[in-house]
Order: sequence, then C-alpha cells, then structure tokens
Amino acid sequence: MEWSHARKPQVMNQLLVLPIVVPLFSAVISLFFWRRPAVQKAVGLVGSAVLTVIALLIFSTVREEGIQVSQIGGWPAPFGITLVADLLSATLVLMTGVVVLITFFVSISEIGLRRMAFGYCPLMHILAMGICGAFLTGDIFNLYVWFEVMLIASFVLLGLGGTRPQLEATFKYVTLNLISSAFFLGGIGVLYGVVGTLNMADLAQNIRGASPPALTLTLSTLFLIAFGIKAAIFPLFFWLPDSYPAPPPPVAAVFAGLLTKVGVYSLLRFFTLIFTPEHVPSHRLILLLSGLTLLVGILGAIPQQNLRKNFSFTLVSHIGFLLAGLGLFSPLGLAGSIFYLMHDIIAKTCLFLSSGIIERISSHTDISRMGGIYRSHPKTALLFFLLALSVSGIPPLSGFWGKLMLIQAGFNQKEYAMAVVLLVAGLLTLYAMMKVWAEAFWKDRPQHAAGAIEAPMSAVPVPRVLLAPVAVLVGISLFMGIWPEPFHGLANDAARQMFDAEAYIRAVLEVRI
Repeated sequence: MEWSHARKPQVMNQLLVLPIVVPLFSAVISLFFWRRPAVQKAVGLVGSAVLTVIALLIFSTVREEGIQVSQIGGWPAPFGITLVADLLSATLVLMTGVVVLITFFVSISEIGLRRMAFGYCPLMHILAMGICGAFLTGDIFNLYVWFEVMLIASFVLLGLGGTRPQLEATFKYVTLNLISSAFFLGGIGVLYGVVGTLNMADLAQNIRGASPPALTLTLSTLFLIAFGIKAAIFPLFFWLPDSYPAPPPPVAAVFAGLLTKVGVYSLLRFFTLIFTPEHVPSHRLILLLSGLTLLVGILGAIPQQNLRKNFSFTLVSHIGFLLAGLGLFSPLGLAGSIFYLMHDIIAKTCLFLSSGIIERISSHTDISRMGGIYRSHPKTALLFFLLALSVSGIPPLSGFWGKLMLIQAGFNQKEYAMAVVLLVAGLLTLYAMMKVWAEAFWKDRPQHAAGAIEAPMSAVPVPRVLLAPVAVLVGISLFMGIWPEPFHGLANDAARQMFDAEAYIRAVLEVRI
C-alpha cells in the first residue's frame, strides 16, 4: 500500500508521540485502580506490551525509510517541539519497551502489596514515559524536562518501602542528580544565550563559529559533567554502588538496564552532533575517562562481598565500554559502542533480576554465606553461568562482539593503550563473574559457627514468573552472540547515521506538516 506524502507524516506524527502517551495513559488508568493491585499489574503488562509494539513499528519504519521527525502541533523546527527517531533512538525505545514489559512480568510476584499501595505501577509507567521522551526529543530543554520526569519517578521508586538502606541510598541519589541537573540547566542557559536556539539540529548548524572556542569548550565540559553524573562515569560514579542495591530486584533491574543508558545516550548524541572533535577537544578526555571507568569499576567489583554491590561496580565498569567508541570517534568504534549498548541493556537487566533469585534461594546478600546453588537449583545455575560468560565477553556470546569491535577500533586508531585497557577490563570482568559463580553456586554451602547447616535450599522454590524472564533475556543474549550479523549491521548503520550530522539536520529542519 502506497501512502501519500501528506498522509505519511501524519501517521508518523502519531507514532512518535505514542511512546510518551501510552505510558502516561497507563499511569492514569492505574491510579483509578489504586486499591486493586491485580488490576494495576494487568494494566502494567498490557501497557508495556502496547509500548513495545509501537516501538517496534517505529523501529521498522526508521530502519526502512531513515530518520523520522514529528513537529508537535504543526510548528516547524526550531520553533516548536520536535520528536526525532533515528536508528539509535528507535532501537533504545524498543529496548525500553522490552525491559519494562519484562519488569512488570517479574513484578507480579516480587512487588508486595505495601509497595503497590504507594504507587509502584503508576511510577513505573511515568519512568518509562520519561525514558522514551529523553530518547525521542530533538530539543535540549525538553531533554532536561524528560530527565526530571524520569528522575522524580526514580527518586520515589528507589525509596518506596521506606527501609533505612533505601532512604540512605535515595538521599545520595537525589543529591548527586540535583547537582547534575544544576550543571545541565546552567549549560542550557549559557548555550541559549550564545546561540539563541535549543533545537539540537539548529544548534548543530549554528554553534560552529557562534562562540569563542574557549566558551564552546566550557559548554561541552558542563554537559560532560551533567551527563557524566547520570551515566556514572569516573570519577562521578560513587553514588551508584550505594543506590542500586537498595530497591527490590525489578526496580534495580530497570535502573541498571535503562537509567544510566539515558546518560550514555545523551553523551553520544551531544558529542556526535553538537560538540564534535573539529570544534572541541573533549573526545580525548572522554577516551581517558572511559578507560579509568573500566578499570576502577571492575577493580571495585572484585573485592565486594555484597552480591548487588558487586554487580553495581560491574555496571559502572562497563559504562566505559559504552563510551570508548565515542572517545575513539571512528565509525567502527561508535558501532562497537552501539552493539555493546544493546547487549548491556539486556545483560544488566538480567543480572539484577538474577540477583533477586539468588538472594531468594540463599536468604543472603553476602556472597561468602552462599553456596551449593548448582546442586539445589541447576536451572538457575545454568542460566547464571551463561549470563556471567556473556557479561564477561566470552565468545560466541553477545558481550564478545561489541568488545571485539572496540578493540579493533582502538588498534585502527593507534590507541594501543586503550585497546589493552579494553582487554584487561574484559579479563577482570571474567574473574569477577567467576568469583561470584564459585562462591554462590559451586562451593558447598558454609556452616554456622555452631556447626549447624542451614535449611536446605532445595526447599526454596523459584517461581516460573521469576525464572522465565531471566531465561528469555539469556536467550536473547545467546541469539545476539550466535547470530550477530543483524545486530552488527544495525550498529554499523546507526553509527554511520550518527556520523552524518547533515542528514539529521536536514531531516529536522526541512520537515513540514
């Protein structure tokens, strides 16, 4: 069926706004059933499923026809509110739908009535709305607005339950993110004063030569700090390992899979579209920070005895992989970061969901007090073993291909030190994951000081509603590793699209409704 030129933009206008409208509508419906948790959970499943289908339609359209733009209310850019979907943002919106859908599925058994009564489901929908809005917006001020929507929901979700560890984690999380927001808002104000626009495409077109090089460098540094705090890069990551272990596993899984990725996405967008190496020397600094993030994060993970703190430091470390391609600033390097980004969303979501199962079986968060899970729960043990190998980047699992592309890019750019850091970080990740496997799964379960063995873990059931999502995510990781060609092609196409800033500018500034 052939669409007319008038009909097609109208349909895309509706599609691009739906990843924002659907979660908002789902949140409102959930509020009408405040005292009926079962209905709220059903609304969560249906709403996230609809979001995933819409995201798939947007992704397929962008894949076939290129960058899609929607000018809200018919106001042309740069005067109106612009939504933009290129391959990177469309892919991330699709993965957001998948992660939120899986999280709601896990929440059926993992989230208790007390948290449901305080708005868990509406808050998750609002969080999804903020994340999708951040990925799709074409305007810097609206990016700030979506950040705040997302962060307000995450503040409440982190503290929902009111335990002391949660409140301590929430205080640190709120404080650091408020500082990040201050840097972000300050950068927006200075940028608007210099260029007179906040539309990203218009900025990319007009910032060149609009300000002295020193001022442009200062602006890029402000945004690097703001997004660096949100992405948890070195040395701005110290809030994350204390925050992510506190909430329930489904909340921690969404945080690990998506929240830091919004900061990474913002860095990728700003430093390929607006602050390019031709205008600011920030990419050398980003490369250095990515290397330090890789090493410091994984060295922090190795000695950790708390399971989720171990995973949180590993999460911090792997932010370095996501930014290494941006620092190298080559098509292959950026493609490697995008491939690894797709893998990391799946792997880290699965890792934190697995932590809930492990803690449920062992009744502990301390790795040294675990053991013997492979005997009592062999299916859980097999899934975690495959996941640990994928996180470590062992071929042919999904974590391997992104690392390989980044290492190749490092050698191609003659950044040999960075290539070595990438290799070392991969080996240290393998050590950290195998330490968890040996302690929690392989070794015999330790005895109490009095010599009594704790209750047999085989008596602790793992509901299918918890195990099935982990199996699905591990299956996706296996599929990405065994058949990487489609994902490799997608990453390369997305990288080429991001390097072609003129195509983005033309798509936004020439669209008329």
